[in-house]
Amino acid sequence: MKTFKIHLIRHGIAEGNTEGRYIGHTDVSLTEDGEYQLRSMKKEFEYPAVQAVLCSPLNRCLETARILYPDIQPLIFDNLIEYDFGEFEGQTADDLKGEPEFTAWLAGGPDAAAPFGESNASFQKRVTRAFYDIVNGIIKADTDSVAVITHGGVIMTIMATFALPEAPMHDWLTPNGCGYTLNVIPSIWGNTTKAEAFAEVPLQPRTEDSEDDSINWDQPIDPEEFRGFYTPEEDT
Repeated sequence: MKTFKIHLIRHGIAEGNTEGRYIGHTDVSLTEDGEYQLRSMKKEFEYPAVQAVLCSPLNRCLETARILYPDIQPLIFDNLIEYDFGEFEGQTADDLKGEPEFTAWLAGGPDAAAPFGESNASFQKRVTRAFYDIVNGIIKADTDSVAVITHGGVIMTIMATFALPEAPMHDWLTPNGCGYTLNVIPSIWGNTTKAEAFAEVPLQPRTEDSEDDSINWDQPIDPEEFRGFYTPEEDT
Protein backbone atom coordinates (compact mmCIF):
# COMPACT_ATOMS: atom_id res chain seq x y z
CA MET A 1 0.00 0.00 0.00
CA LYS A 2 1.31 3.43 -1.00
CA THR A 3 2.26 5.71 1.91
CA PHE A 4 3.63 9.22 2.11
CA LYS A 5 6.18 10.63 4.57
CA ILE A 6 6.07 14.23 5.80
CA HIS A 7 9.10 15.28 7.86
CA LEU A 8 8.35 18.28 10.07
CA ILE A 9 11.62 20.05 10.95
CA ARG A 10 12.04 23.05 13.22
CA HIS A 11 14.46 25.76 12.05
CA GLY A 12 17.87 26.15 13.66
CA ILE A 13 18.63 28.46 16.58
CA ALA A 14 17.75 32.01 15.56
CA GLU A 15 18.37 35.47 16.96
CA GLY A 16 16.23 35.89 20.05
CA ASN A 17 15.72 32.17 20.74
CA THR A 18 18.38 31.95 23.42
CA GLU A 19 16.94 35.00 25.25
CA GLY A 20 13.43 33.54 25.25
CA ARG A 21 12.01 36.33 23.09
CA TYR A 22 8.73 36.03 21.25
CA ILE A 23 9.81 36.15 17.60
CA GLY A 24 6.81 34.78 15.74
CA HIS A 25 6.57 37.01 12.64
CA THR A 26 9.84 38.82 13.32
CA ASP A 27 12.11 37.94 10.39
CA VAL A 28 15.41 37.14 12.10
CA SER A 29 18.25 34.98 10.82
CA LEU A 30 20.01 31.98 12.29
CA THR A 31 22.80 32.77 14.73
CA GLU A 32 26.36 31.65 13.98
CA ASP A 33 25.90 28.98 16.65
CA GLY A 34 22.63 27.97 15.02
CA GLU A 35 24.28 27.49 11.64
CA TYR A 36 27.18 25.57 13.19
CA GLN A 37 24.81 23.32 15.13
CA LEU A 38 22.80 22.47 12.02
CA ARG A 39 25.90 21.64 9.98
CA SER A 40 27.23 19.49 12.83
CA MET A 41 23.91 17.66 13.19
CA LYS A 42 23.79 17.02 9.45
CA LYS A 43 27.23 15.38 9.63
CA GLU A 44 26.49 13.33 12.75
CA PHE A 45 22.86 12.32 12.18
CA GLU A 46 20.73 11.19 9.27
CA TYR A 47 18.16 13.57 7.85
CA PRO A 48 15.65 11.85 5.56
CA ALA A 49 15.99 12.01 1.80
CA VAL A 50 13.13 13.99 0.29
CA GLN A 51 11.75 14.89 -3.10
CA ALA A 52 10.56 18.35 -2.10
CA VAL A 53 11.10 20.95 0.62
CA LEU A 54 8.19 23.12 1.78
CA CYS A 55 9.13 26.12 3.86
CA SER A 56 7.91 29.03 5.94
CA PRO A 57 8.76 32.34 4.23
CA LEU A 58 10.91 33.58 7.14
CA ASN A 59 14.70 33.72 6.82
CA ARG A 60 15.46 31.36 9.69
CA CYS A 61 13.53 28.59 7.93
CA LEU A 62 14.90 29.34 4.45
CA GLU A 63 18.45 29.33 5.86
CA THR A 64 17.78 26.00 7.57
CA ALA A 65 16.48 24.56 4.29
CA ARG A 66 19.63 25.66 2.45
CA ILE A 67 21.84 23.95 5.02
CA LEU A 68 19.93 20.67 5.29
CA TYR A 69 18.80 20.38 1.66
CA PRO A 70 21.15 22.55 -0.42
CA ASP A 71 20.26 20.87 -3.72
CA ILE A 72 16.49 21.42 -3.45
CA GLN A 73 14.81 24.77 -4.06
CA PRO A 74 12.28 25.25 -1.25
CA LEU A 75 8.64 25.96 -2.04
CA ILE A 76 7.31 28.82 0.09
CA PHE A 77 4.05 28.31 2.01
CA ASP A 78 3.00 31.56 3.68
CA ASN A 79 0.65 29.80 6.09
CA LEU A 80 3.58 27.87 7.62
CA ILE A 81 4.72 31.10 9.30
CA GLU A 82 4.89 31.15 13.11
CA TYR A 83 2.27 32.61 15.46
CA ASP A 84 1.86 36.37 15.32
CA PHE A 85 2.64 37.70 18.81
CA GLY A 86 1.54 41.23 17.95
CA GLU A 87 2.82 43.76 20.49
CA PHE A 88 4.59 40.96 22.37
CA GLU A 89 7.03 40.45 19.47
CA GLY A 90 10.66 40.83 20.50
CA GLN A 91 9.88 40.83 24.21
CA THR A 92 10.41 38.22 26.91
CA ALA A 93 8.04 36.93 29.57
CA ASP A 94 10.00 38.94 32.14
CA ASP A 95 9.52 42.10 30.06
CA LEU A 96 5.76 41.53 29.99
CA LYS A 97 5.27 40.28 33.53
CA GLY A 98 2.44 42.06 35.30
CA GLU A 99 0.83 43.50 32.18
CA PRO A 100 -2.91 42.66 32.12
CA GLU A 101 -2.93 41.81 28.40
CA PHE A 102 -0.08 39.35 28.87
CA THR A 103 -1.75 37.73 31.89
CA ALA A 104 -4.99 37.33 29.91
CA TRP A 105 -3.12 35.81 26.97
CA LEU A 106 -1.30 33.33 29.21
CA ALA A 107 -4.67 32.16 30.59
CA GLY A 108 -5.28 30.65 27.17
CA GLY A 109 -8.45 29.79 25.34
CA PRO A 110 -9.31 29.98 21.64
CA ASP A 111 -9.94 33.74 21.67
CA ALA A 112 -6.75 34.61 23.56
CA ALA A 113 -4.45 36.90 21.57
CA ALA A 114 -1.70 39.43 22.06
CA PRO A 115 -2.69 43.02 21.27
CA PHE A 116 -2.76 43.34 17.46
CA GLY A 117 -1.67 39.70 17.25
CA GLU A 118 -3.24 36.43 16.19
CA SER A 119 -5.79 34.57 18.27
CA ASN A 120 -5.11 30.96 19.22
CA ALA A 121 -8.14 29.87 17.18
CA SER A 122 -7.01 31.80 14.09
CA PHE A 123 -3.51 30.35 14.34
CA GLN A 124 -4.80 26.79 14.64
CA LYS A 125 -7.21 27.25 11.74
CA ARG A 126 -4.47 28.67 9.51
CA VAL A 127 -1.92 25.98 10.32
CA THR A 128 -4.29 23.02 10.11
CA ARG A 129 -5.65 24.27 6.78
CA ALA A 130 -2.09 24.58 5.45
CA PHE A 131 -1.20 21.05 6.52
CA TYR A 132 -4.44 19.63 5.13
CA ASP A 133 -3.65 21.22 1.76
CA ILE A 134 -0.06 19.93 1.87
CA VAL A 135 -1.15 16.35 2.51
CA ASN A 136 -3.76 16.38 -0.23
CA GLY A 137 -1.26 18.03 -2.57
CA ILE A 138 1.49 15.45 -2.12
CA ILE A 139 -0.98 12.60 -2.49
CA LYS A 140 -2.28 14.09 -5.72
CA ALA A 141 1.26 14.72 -6.99
CA ASP A 142 2.41 11.26 -5.82
CA THR A 143 5.34 12.78 -3.92
CA ASP A 144 6.59 10.11 -1.54
CA SER A 145 8.67 12.14 0.91
CA VAL A 146 8.74 15.86 1.71
CA ALA A 147 10.41 18.02 4.34
CA VAL A 148 8.38 20.81 5.91
CA ILE A 149 10.74 23.32 7.51
CA THR A 150 8.84 25.58 9.85
CA HIS A 151 8.51 26.77 13.45
CA GLY A 152 8.04 25.14 16.84
CA GLY A 153 4.48 26.38 17.33
CA VAL A 154 3.47 25.23 13.86
CA ILE A 155 4.89 21.74 14.43
CA MET A 156 3.21 21.40 17.82
CA THR A 157 -0.13 22.44 16.34
CA ILE A 158 0.15 19.99 13.44
CA MET A 159 1.14 17.10 15.68
CA ALA A 160 -1.55 17.82 18.29
CA THR A 161 -4.21 18.01 15.57
CA PHE A 162 -3.27 15.23 13.16
CA ALA A 163 -0.86 12.78 14.83
CA LEU A 164 -1.65 9.38 16.28
CA PRO A 165 -1.06 8.48 19.01
CA GLU A 166 -2.69 11.67 20.24
CA ALA A 167 -0.92 13.96 22.70
CA PRO A 168 -1.33 17.59 23.81
CA MET A 169 0.65 20.37 22.15
CA HIS A 170 3.33 20.67 24.82
CA ASP A 171 4.26 17.00 24.36
CA TRP A 172 5.32 17.76 20.78
CA LEU A 173 7.85 20.48 21.65
CA THR A 174 11.02 19.77 19.69
CA PRO A 175 14.56 21.23 19.79
CA ASN A 176 15.88 23.40 16.97
CA GLY A 177 16.91 21.36 13.94
CA CYS A 178 14.74 18.44 15.02
CA GLY A 179 11.19 17.29 14.46
CA TYR A 180 8.91 14.38 13.60
CA THR A 181 7.95 12.20 10.66
CA LEU A 182 4.27 11.63 9.94
CA ASN A 183 3.31 8.61 7.87
CA VAL A 184 0.22 9.26 5.76
CA ILE A 185 -1.89 6.34 4.51
CA PRO A 186 -4.33 7.79 1.95
CA SER A 187 -7.29 5.58 2.86
CA ILE A 188 -6.93 6.36 6.57
CA TRP A 189 -6.30 10.05 5.92
CA GLY A 190 -9.45 10.19 3.82
CA ASN A 191 -11.55 8.73 6.64
CA THR A 192 -10.03 10.42 9.67
CA THR A 193 -7.52 13.14 8.59
CA LYS A 194 -5.04 11.43 10.92
CA ALA A 195 -1.47 10.26 10.32
CA GLU A 196 0.93 8.01 12.19
CA ALA A 197 3.66 9.63 14.28
CA PHE A 198 6.29 7.45 12.66
CA ALA A 199 9.74 8.63 13.81
CA GLU A 200 11.79 11.48 15.16
CA VAL A 201 14.00 13.60 12.92
CA PRO A 202 16.95 13.35 12.55
CA LEU A 203 17.63 9.63 12.95
CA GLN A 204 20.34 8.50 15.33
CA PRO A 205 23.48 7.33 13.49
CA ARG A 206 24.18 3.62 13.39
CA THR A 207 27.42 2.17 14.72
CA GLU A 208 29.02 -1.21 14.12
CA ASP A 209 27.89 -2.35 17.58
CA SER A 210 24.31 -1.13 17.32
CA GLU A 211 21.40 -3.33 16.42
CA ASP A 212 19.86 -2.99 12.98
CA ASP A 213 16.99 -0.77 14.04
CA SER A 214 17.15 1.63 11.10
CA ILE A 215 13.87 2.63 9.53
CA ASN A 216 12.96 1.62 6.01
CA TRP A 217 11.25 4.78 4.77
CA ASP A 218 9.52 2.83 1.98
CA GLN A 219 8.07 0.13 4.23
CA PRO A 220 4.26 0.27 4.03
CA ILE A 221 2.18 0.25 7.20
CA ASP A 222 -0.59 -2.33 7.48
CA PRO A 223 -3.84 -0.52 8.36
CA GLU A 224 -5.09 -3.70 10.07
CA GLU A 225 -2.54 -3.03 12.81
CA PHE A 226 -4.39 0.19 13.67
CA ARG A 227 -8.00 -0.91 13.16
CA GLY A 228 -10.10 0.56 15.94
CA PHE A 229 -7.37 3.15 16.51
CA TYR A 230 -7.34 4.95 13.17
CA THR A 231 -10.57 3.62 11.71
CA PRO A 232 -14.07 4.84 12.65
CA GLU A 233 -16.09 2.34 14.71
CA GLU A 234 -18.60 1.69 11.95
CA ASP A 235 -15.75 0.30 9.81
CA THR A 236 -14.42 -2.10 12.45
